[in-house]
Amino acid sequence: MIDKLEMFIAVATEEHFGRAAEGLGISQPTLSSSIRQLEDQLGVKLIFRGSRFGGLTPEGQLALERARQIVGDARRLREEMRFTRRGLTGQLRIAVIPTALTWSADMVSAFGRRHPDVRFTVHSRNSAEILRMLENIEIDAGITYLDNEPLGRVTTEVLYHETYMLVCARDAEIARAGSVAWSDLAGQKLALLTQDMQNRRIIDRNFADAGVTPNVWIESNSTIILAAKVAKSECFTILPRELASFLASGQKLATVEVTGGRTGHAVGVVAPYQEPHTPMIRALMAEVRKMASAPR
Repeated sequence: MIDKLEMFIAVATEEHFGRAAEGLGISQPTLSSSIRQLEDQLGVKLIFRGSRFGGLTPEGQLALERARQIVGDARRLREEMRFTRRGLTGQLRIAVIPTALTWSADMVSAFGRRHPDVRFTVHSRNSAEILRMLENIEIDAGITYLDNEPLGRVTTEVLYHETYMLVCARDAEIARAGSVAWSDLAGQKLALLTQDMQNRRIIDRNFADAGVTPNVWIESNSTIILAAKVAKSECFTILPRELASFLASGQKLATVEVTGGRTGHAVGVVAPYQEPHTPMIRALMAEVRKMASAPR
């Protein structure tokens, strides 16, 4: 029944039989047949459907919550049994906010050195998507903001606290400044992340506190696009220190510290709340604690 519950979760997540079937690597008729078999086994209708997905029935809503628990427990049991036989092996699936991708790369590298039989999948997602993916057991853990917006029932471990840098072309006049305040950027053309990103909402609040309406010339969910626009001397962007330094390295870019504003927000690892954690998550959290305490 576990495989059918996984199919049911996929349909509920995608809200579309075709996309769910494609994600599972099976045909749509096979998926539809399996859902009907699950409904027959449970004795209830789980999904309203005619020519397309019509939503979950009340019984389906209840079954979805239990299905996530059952599938999650089954996966944890398999991982624990594999650990007793072979040590830490398998796939670690992580989703990361775009501004923390450099940290995630370092974390994966350090974790991989300690546990060479583990393989990784890293997705770039916004904070809301990370929580949704955790709930739907599409990922094992995420890296996101910990203290800015509600997280729900998760386990957390702080990785770092965010501070901000202005990224500008190396020959821009502002590049020679020792630092800039948020108010100094009034009227400047800016390239910022899109408003569905929590980082953007933090940036906007800092501008609002300084009494500034930012002159946003371009928005993107890609920090690469933001940096590319800045390199052409067309605008400035504001990014967390680590990411700003990485993007500026070897490019015609400079970074300038942005002072003032709200205290740096905590960014760290989130994982589903459970006691005890799986060996994989225990090892991941231990690695995060090592990184957080090491000089950067």
